[in-house]
Amino acid sequence: MPSTLPDGEPAPVDGALPDVSVSRLGELPLGAYLHVPYCTTRCGYCDFNTYTAQELGPGVSRATWVQSIRQEVRLAARVLDGRAPAVSTVFFGGGTPTLLPPADLGAALAVVRDELGLAADAEVTTEANPESVDLAYLTALREAGFTRVSFGMQSATPHVLATLDRRHTPGRAQQAVAQARAAGFEQVSLDLIYGTPGETLADWRTTLEAALAAGPDHVSAYALIVEEGTRLAARVRRGEVAVPDDDLMADEYALADELLTAAGLGWYELSNWARPGAECRHNVLYWRSADWWGFGPGAHSHVGGTRWWNEKHPAAWAAVVDAGRSPARAREVLDADDRRVERILLGTRLRDGHPLTDLLPAGAEAAKRQVGEGLLDAAAYDEGRVVLTLRGRLLADAVVRDLVD
Repeated sequence: MPSTLPDGEPAPVDGALPDVSVSRLGELPLGAYLHVPYCTTRCGYCDFNTYTAQELGPGVSRATWVQSIRQEVRLAARVLDGRAPAVSTVFFGGGTPTLLPPADLGAALAVVRDELGLAADAEVTTEANPESVDLAYLTALREAGFTRVSFGMQSATPHVLATLDRRHTPGRAQQAVAQARAAGFEQVSLDLIYGTPGETLADWRTTLEAALAAGPDHVSAYALIVEEGTRLAARVRRGEVAVPDDDLMADEYALADELLTAAGLGWYELSNWARPGAECRHNVLYWRSADWWGFGPGAHSHVGGTRWWNEKHPAAWAAVVDAGRSPARAREVLDADDRRVERILLGTRLRDGHPLTDLLPAGAEAAKRQVGEGLLDAAAYDEGRVVLTLRGRLLADAVVRDLVD
């Protein structure tokens, strides 16, 4: 698969955390991420750690995923030994989690609840492709304790869906939202992609209007990135499709912000808009550099300043966890400056911004300059925070690079 894992130091086979991370347990909320790496087909733009049946190879089955997840969650419970808070958010990502039977997803959630504890008001999300669910499936998830569902709509325009190799038909995502409501979900999100080769601003407006007509509580809108090793990258290289146009993508982002805001969905992170109270708490946990334990092939974790990542292929991951060992392939322990830089990189993405006090002198000077350039909000700066303006959001990578100096 195209996605790769970083280098790092060896991780202990028992999954033990270093003392410095153990001492921090309980300081921050704890989330759980469960990776379901299966897809029916591979989308041409996808660089995620996912596998079709043909790519899995012999000896690997979707049917055994939940049993291996049980083993990994139980290992985490032994490592944490009751010292961490109950899990406040759970997120099933992929891949397509809803290719598994709802009973499997429910069983995986149950083992998190039984072994790690689940907060009474926990947010429990699954990603879903619109065509992989129906009312009965969604009802079963709701009854199992899921509180939130995020549908991969991507586009409402047929030629854009075709370029992305998406299999659902326009209109299906809106039907799935209605079915989720009927199943009792109060939190429903739609994921969109802009910047697809051949997409016009009018196409993108059509997608946004179709998404809003479905009445979601939350919309994620991500700029398409052409990742090396994907079919889309090969098509760009051969000249079959054009590279996404930066100016058009900026116009598309501004249009998304205009329409979503007008519909009552305010931005709370660079690529995310939500009704008040419908922000994805699990993703905010990431952006606030809190703790999460990732389960499944290739999943990443961060607990108490230690980051690690699992064996990538489902067969290699399952073989290790089923033998009672940690599937962590490698890890890194962040020092104080690493953690400060990460806080700035992630926190500045949020509507609430990040404290100026975390910046070193060069970063503080950059922030002052960026206020004058209209990249940071002047009122927030006066209150001691760096908060991106709309123009700053469009240039966020460059803005943040200057702040971490």
